[in-house]
Amino acid sequence: MILCAGEALIDMLPRDGAFAPHAGGSVFNTAIALGRLGAPVQFFSGLSSDLFGDILRAELAASKVDSTPAHIADRPTTLAFVTLTDGHASYAFYDENTAGRMLTADNLPDTAADAVFFGGISLVVEPCAAAYTALMAQVAPTAVTMIDPNIRPSFITDEAAYRARLTQMFARADIIKTSDEDLEWITGGTDASVLFDGTDVQVILLTRGAEGVTVLTRDAAADVPAQKAQVVDTVGAGDTFSAGFLADLETAGLLTKSALSGASMDDLTRAAAFGARVAAITVARAGANPPWASEL
Repeated sequence: MILCAGEALIDMLPRDGAFAPHAGGSVFNTAIALGRLGAPVQFFSGLSSDLFGDILRAELAASKVDSTPAHIADRPTTLAFVTLTDGHASYAFYDENTAGRMLTADNLPDTAADAVFFGGISLVVEPCAAAYTALMAQVAPTAVTMIDPNIRPSFITDEAAYRARLTQMFARADIIKTSDEDLEWITGGTDASVLFDGTDVQVILLTRGAEGVTVLTRDAAADVPAQKAQVVDTVGAGDTFSAGFLADLETAGLLTKSALSGASMDDLTRAAAFGARVAAITVARAGANPPWASEL
């Protein structure tokens, strides 16, 4: 079982001069993609009991994602207004006192998941960021942990605290996925291998858009080309890639601590290639709309 832990929100996407609500959120999108690919997946977040929360739970169920670990609260749902420039998305978040943001460590699920995925804006603000940090500390000794920070600079109000939290979570992660833009924000450079320093990380995935993905271990690195696609927008592309990578490892029986440590570079590049394949379908569609396994 894969547990995705992080935000679920409503993306307000520009449509015909107005905004249309769509279920979204970085970690939510990864969970949706995993469910559609046939991987066993659960979702944990703070979800609202409001109308938008009902939409999020319905979308999870429709994509075969078990949301029973989620904490339901009588607070509003986070909204993200999306602006698209040449297909690339930027976001304005409305997150004060929401069900997702006000999640605390007291709301953590009792999970025996084989792997836990973290990321997104949930790692930026309190108190939810502290809750996810606590969850990673709880599961990291026994479960494969993967993190994709998916940096949103406009959402960061306390950069020093956020950087310290990422450093803490990176130290416990088995897999780090980062885009080239995120890597430059995190490290100030382009050398992803520095993320191995002082950590237990086994695999780093550096996504470079149309230039593909670089897979790094402590001993080797390999490039995986991107799949060609007619890009409509990039919403959910990285989230879908993460799901494809995890789904492939799960299918191959490599999503345990011991199995991942023995995975070959061929295993890892195959999983990255599958992630690139499913992401290519997502960018060819409007919004975050990951493919079903039957579409591959």
